[in-house]
Amino acid sequence: MSDHKPESLMEKITEKFKDESSSSSSSDSDDDNKISEMKSKVFRLFGREKPVHKVFGGGKPADLLLWKDKKVSGAILGGFTIIWLLFEVLEYNLLTLVCHSLILTLAILFVWSSASTFIKKSPPKFPEVSIPEKLVMEVVSDLRIQINRGLATIHDIATGKDWKKFLSVVVGLFFVSIIGDDLNFLTLVYILVVLLFSVPVIYEKYEDKIDPLAEKVWIEIKKQYTVFDAKVLSKIPRSMKELKEKKKL
Repeated sequence: MSDHKPESLMEKITEKFKDESSSSSSSDSDDDNKISEMKSKVFRLFGREKPVHKVFGGGKPADLLLWKDKKVSGAILGGFTIIWLLFEVLEYNLLTLVCHSLILTLAILFVWSSASTFIKKSPPKFPEVSIPEKLVMEVVSDLRIQINRGLATIHDIATGKDWKKFLSVVVGLFFVSIIGDDLNFLTLVYILVVLLFSVPVIYEKYEDKIDPLAEKVWIEIKKQYTVFDAKVLSKIPRSMKELKEKKKL
């Protein structure tokens, strides 16, 4: 007689559940892979692959621009608005504003400190304010990198290495000069601040609706650039060397 015993009902049910769970887990993993692939294929503005918060550095500056702390972001935007109103609308002078602010601040602190001796209360404690050396070095280092990039671009243009870059810079400066005729520097800075504190947070909130529209616009821009490159830019020599070679031919 055979020693093999038939499987019990519980063992059969257990094996069935194991098979179903393994198949469901594999299907779930396949679905997750498909979803991740679909997300990677979705068009994102400026070709970004990270969340908007990470694009802006992921630190305190990103928190401010995306209004993670509404009180601080509102205070900064409100401060710039007050400065713009004082200088542009009320036509307040910068030196006069600084002097009046210092006079008012020093007067309040002096009266407060003097009155504390008469009312027998401890005078106010003023923190020692100093600029950290590390912060200054980081700012100077970043500024140096940007200045060097600008100087390298100017050098390439001045030596006639790239005509396309020359034309793009000239067109950009021309548009800036047009804007500068209608707007002064402070108003332009204020507009940039308002855009920085409004556009990123709006885009983060409605990115699923903005990205498809941006994709259509980007495709149309690429089509127009291809036509412009074929008709105009491709016929322009990229350097003086190429120009001399064409003249020889």
